Order: sequence, then structure tokens, then C-alpha cells
Amino acid sequence: MSKQPQPVYLLAGGRHSRSKKPDALLEAVFKGFGIKSATIAYTGTASGDDKDFFRFISSSFTDAGADKVTHAVIAPDGADINKAKKSLSNADIIFVSGGDVEYGMQVLQEKNLLDFFNELYNGGKPFFGISAGAIMLANRWVRWTDPDDDNSAELFPCLGYAPVICDTHDEQAGWEELQAALMLEKVGYRGYGLASGSGVKVTADGKVEALGGTVYQYIRRAGGVDRIDDILPPGGA
Repeated sequence: MSKQPQPVYLLAGGRHSRSKKPDALLEAVFKGFGIKSATIAYTGTASGDDKDFFRFISSSFTDAGADKVTHAVIAPDGADINKAKKSLSNADIIFVSGGDVEYGMQVLQEKNLLDFFNELYNGGKPFFGISAGAIMLANRWVRWTDPDDDNSAELFPCLGYAPVICDTHDEQAGWEELQAALMLEKVGYRGYGLASGSGVKVTADGKVEALGGTVYQYIRRAGGVDRIDDILPPGGA
């Protein structure tokens, strides 16, 4: 395995199909990593390591070509952290699942796993995430210290393996949280809205490539946040 950081794949999720066909976006991710019949370690801190989430998502991974999916259980009280570390270390690819972004990051911090995750990423371990997991893999996200006060918005750090800021499957609401987050960034900073069923491939130097569908693009201006040209996957959406 490469000892250099790998591109990170951020997927929106949010599109639930009854189709029995393998998920083409997942197939593209696995192909992009160049690992056939991969073992994937699932980490679900953002959902409290919900077992139903794990069962649903792991089956979609094996349908798309993964050989095995292990659950690196971290969030519950009494979780065997050494066992989780072994699962993560032995996996070909690490997946970060959805739920609540801030809670997911809080669990990793409280369980003293941030340095361990960083070592895996910097050592070349591939990562991808869906929904809140995608946001966790990016630079920062927004929270409100007082839910009733828009002026209480602040950014908090995420893992930062994809050096961007993004939101997922919020196209119906107009990407309000993404725009709020960008208002706290410096002028010129760009943010990406991953529409349902789409995703992005992000390299370590910040190059962004759309996958599967339309990716909305916003930029922080001196007077606010503007939407600029969408990003489409090669060949169009």
C-alpha cells in the first residue's frame, strides 16, 4: 500500500433505491482505490455505532464488490478500543458512516482516536464516507451554541483528510448550513453541496472531481456567499 495519503471519497447518500443492482457509485469508489475484493472497516461513531445502520450499509458494500465488512465498534461505553484499532489497521479501506457530525467527532476525541486515525490516513490508508461521515472527513463543520440565535454559529474541526468544506443531500433546503459555514470562512473559500446520489473525489492538494451527479459549488465573497458553476462528473450528470 502507498505510504502517501490517498484521495478521499465523500458521498452524499440520501437516495434509497429498491433496485437490486449494485450501487454504481460504490463500485466507482472501490475501482478508484484499485483494491479488488477489499476488506472494509466500518466506523459509525456519528450514529453511536447503530447496528441496523451497519447491517444495511455493509450489505450494499458486499453487493458492490467488497469481500468483507468489519464493524470497528467505538462509540458504546465499554467498547473494546484495541479490537477496533485492529479492525481499522487490518482493513484495506476505512468507511465513516452517517449520523450526527459533531457527535461523531466528539466520540473520536473522547476515545483518544484522532491521532490513530491520522496515522492511518498519513500512512496511505484509503478513507471514504457517506452523509455525516463525508462531512467528518472534510475540514470543518458548523454548529450553533444557541439554536435560537443565528449569530451563535461557529466552526468546529473535523478530520480534514479532504481539505474542503461540504454538506450532503440538502439541495431541497438550499444548502443553508453550508452557506452558514462558509460565512465563517475567509473570502475566496469554496464549499461543495453534494446532491443526493452524488459524491466527490478529493485529492490531498484539494482538487475536487464530481462523481455520480451534480455537485453544487459556493464561494465566500466579501459581501456574503454566492453560488457559482456546478461541478459535473466527467461526461455530464
